[in-house]
Parts: sequence; C-alpha cells; structure tokens
Amino acid sequence: MATTNDLKNGLVLNLDGGLWTVIEFQHVKPGKGGAFVRTKLKNVLSGKVVDKTFNAGVKVETASVDKREMQYLYQDGEDFVFMDTASYDQLHVPAPTVGDSAHFMLEGQNATVAVHEGTALYVELPAAVELAITYTEPGLQGDRSTGGTKPATLETGFEVGVPLFITQGERIRVDTRDGSYLGRA
Repeated sequence: MATTNDLKNGLVLNLDGGLWTVIEFQHVKPGKGGAFVRTKLKNVLSGKVVDKTFNAGVKVETASVDKREMQYLYQDGEDFVFMDTASYDQLHVPAPTVGDSAHFMLEGQNATVAVHEGTALYVELPAAVELAITYTEPGLQGDRSTGGTKPATLETGFEVGVPLFITQGERIRVDTRDGSYLGRA
C-alpha cells in the first residue's frame, strides 16, 4: 500500500481488479477545498488510458511488477520463449503480450520483460534496434536522401520505408516505438 503522495511515473497500481501504470501525475492545491492528485493511468494489459483523480493522502494498492532483463531465444508456435539472463529460467510469452515488439526482435536479442505473479505483462525493447535489410529495390544514380522513400524488408520480415539511396544488405537503425527509419547503423 502507498499513499497518493508516493505516486511517481512508472508505478503500477492495482485498482478495480486491474493493473494500471502511472503515466503522469499532478498534485493540485486549490485555494478552496482539499488538495488532490490528478493522474493519467494506462491499463497494463489493454493499453487503455484513463484520467483519475484521488484525494490527497488516500491509500492506493500497489502491484509488485518485476522487470527482468531477458534474452529472446526462439518462437514456439504462438509463444515467444525468453530466458532470464540471471537465473537462466525460461518464460513462454504469448504473442498478444509481445505485440508489435515482435517486428523488431531477433533471436539472441535482449529485452525487458515485466512479470507480475508469474505472468508476463509486456515486453519492452530498446528505443532503437539495428537490423539488416533483406530486400529492397536497387537505388538509381541521382537518388538522394531528400528525395523520397521506398519499402524495404528487414531480416525480421517487417517492412519499413527507407530513403532511396539505401541498398539491400545494409544495416539500419529502426525506432521500435513507431517502426520508422532512423539512419544507417
């Protein structure tokens, strides 16, 4: 248990039978009436974002979420298998929990997996990853970085828009949050 004074970004709360992450919070002391805390909460499982207001000093239940550094090993049917780098325990994470992160994961790559009571809640990758291009149309003389973009297929099978001068076999950096091209690796 914690009070609303202990709220901070990234804290996971157990409210109404669901797990909610604090995205942002603001303590408000109006001239009239009691102080309160205005929060923006994100549901850990569904991703739904809601605004919730708490009176100051109210107790809220916190959830123990263990964020572990894990290595992605392989895909087993619909599940992704991760290995804890400290204990070497293997964890099967369902595909819906991995979500869009699957587009940027290679075998042997490290990721942060949030676990609550033995259940994986989400997989967090670094902000940018380096991936090789397996196929893209060849560039032509005169193609410049300011011209436009063309589709390129990455080694994970994901397709991303790259500048015209990028060629097949090059390694590029990709933003894992929105799948955009960041530059050559």
